[in-house]
Amino acid sequence: MPYRWILLGASLTAMAQEPFTLTDALSRALSSHPRLAGAEAGIAAAYGLRAQAGTGPNPRLTLQTENTRFYGSPAFNYGRDADTFVYAAQTFETGGKRARRVDLATVNVRRSEIEREVERRQIVTRVSAAYWAAAGASELRALLQQELTRFERVVQYHRDRVKEGATAEVNLLKIEVERDRLASSVRSAAQEATRAAIALYREMGQSEFPDVAFSVSLEAAPSAAAAPLSQVFELRPEMKLAREGIARASANLRLQQANAKVDPEAQLGYKRTAGFNTVYGAVHIPIPIRNRNQGNIAAAAAEIRVAESVRTATEAAIRAEVAAAQADYESRKKLLEETLRPMRDRAAEVYRIEDAAYREGGSDILRLLDAERTRIETQSMYTRTLIEYQQSAVALQAAQGMLP
Repeated sequence: MPYRWILLGASLTAMAQEPFTLTDALSRALSSHPRLAGAEAGIAAAYGLRAQAGTGPNPRLTLQTENTRFYGSPAFNYGRDADTFVYAAQTFETGGKRARRVDLATVNVRRSEIEREVERRQIVTRVSAAYWAAAGASELRALLQQELTRFERVVQYHRDRVKEGATAEVNLLKIEVERDRLASSVRSAAQEATRAAIALYREMGQSEFPDVAFSVSLEAAPSAAAAPLSQVFELRPEMKLAREGIARASANLRLQQANAKVDPEAQLGYKRTAGFNTVYGAVHIPIPIRNRNQGNIAAAAAEIRVAESVRTATEAAIRAEVAAAQADYESRKKLLEETLRPMRDRAAEVYRIEDAAYREGGSDILRLLDAERTRIETQSMYTRTLIEYQQSAVALQAAQGMLP
C-alpha cells in the first residue's frame, strides 16, 4: 500500500496552507456574517419606526357640495341653490401620546442593538468552539501522520532484519498489520479534520472552505478566571435584553394609558349657501363611554409581569450556566493535569523501555506493539481532552459574558 503517497500529499497540502489564527476567524466572521447583517438591518428598521413615532397627525382638507339637483322647478342655479364647503380639519393629540410613542420606539431601538450584541456574542462563541475543534482535529491528524511516518521506518527496519535472517517474518507481518491499522486511523483523522474545518467556516458564515494551517497551540493556557455574578449580570447581553423587556413593557403601558385620552378635532373653513359666503367651524370630541382603551391597558400591565418573570428566569439560567461551565472547566483542567498528562508521559516511557528491550532481544514483538498502541491512544486521548478543555474555557468565558 503506497502510504508514502498519503504522507507526501499531506505534507504538500500543509505547505500550501496559510496560517489561520482564532483572531482571523473571529474577524472574518464578524465582518461578513449574514446574521449580523440582518441584525444591522433590524436596527435600521427600529430607527425608522422611531422617526415615524415622532410625527403628529396630518391635517385633512375637505371639499364638499350639497343640494345639487339636475331637474325640477324652479330651475336649479348652482351658485344660489347649492351648498359648498371647503374646510380643513386637524386632530390634536392629548395625554403626551407622541412623546410616549417615541419613548416606546426608543426602547425598541435599544432592544434591537442589544439583540445584535446577543447575536454577535453567539457567533463569537460558536466560532471559537468550532475553531478549537478544527485546530485540534488538524493537530490530531498531524500527530497520527507523524506516527505513521515513524512506523514506516520501523517496518523498513524489520524488512531489513527479515532479509538478514535476524528476525522471523511473522514479526514483520504483525508490524505491517499494526501499520495498516494506524494508516486507517490517519485517514479517519483526515476526514474528521476536513469536517471540522468546514463546520468552522459554516459557523463563520462563509460559503467557501479553503485549506488553512491553524497557528495555535492546544497547550496554550486559556484565560477563564472566575468572575462575580454581579459582574456577569452586567456583562451578559441576555440580562440587558431582559431588563429592556421590562422597560419596553412599561413604556407600552404609559402609551396605552395616554391612548385612553380623547383627541379632539377642530374644523375651520369656508361655506357658501343660498348665495352667501360664510365661515364654517366645528369641533369633534369623542365621548369615551365604552372604549377607554381598558383592554390594551390591562394587556400592557400583564406584559410587565411577563417581562419581570423573563428577567428572573434569565437570571436563574445564567447562574446555572456559569456554575455548569465553571465545573466543566475545572474538571477538564484537573483531568489533564492530574491524570492524562502523567499517563501520557508514563505511556511514552513504557514504550521507550519496551523498544529498547525488544532491540536487545529481551522482549517480544507483541509487547512492543501493545506499548506502541497504548502510547498512541494515550496521546490521542490527551489531544482530544485538550480540545474539550479549550472549548470548556470558551463556554465559561461566554457564560460570564467575557468573550471579545
